[in-house]
Amino acid sequence: MAGEIPSHKIAETNDYYAFLDIFPVTKGHTLVVPKKEVDYIYDLEDELLSGLHLFAKKVAIAVKKAYPCERISVAVAGFEVPHAHIHLIPTNTMADLQFTEKLKFSQEELAEIAQNIRAQLA
Repeated sequence: MAGEIPSHKIAETNDYYAFLDIFPVTKGHTLVVPKKEVDYIYDLEDELLSGLHLFAKKVAIAVKKAYPCERISVAVAGFEVPHAHIHLIPTNTMADLQFTEKLKFSQEELAEIAQNIRAQLA
């Protein structure tokens, strides 16, 4: 995680990074990754894995405040990129979890979505 790919940052610590998915399935769809490059999430050391989930929880709470929904669904597929990551997806029904139907937002819209979520971080 060297920061070479532009992203719309939501939150960051020394060990973790949260940013908007550029091909979201719902508005507010956020990715949470460990900065340590590991391909498969369950190859992470226990401490890093548990910290990732605790970091994701804080981000999920902010996403839900910014984009009210029934719940923030969590998905770990791991096929898109060779870097462990968690999807945080605002959802109201199971139909919201269709990864085959992606939304398109302009860079300006993504920046506004990211700012709305960052404003909700405690």
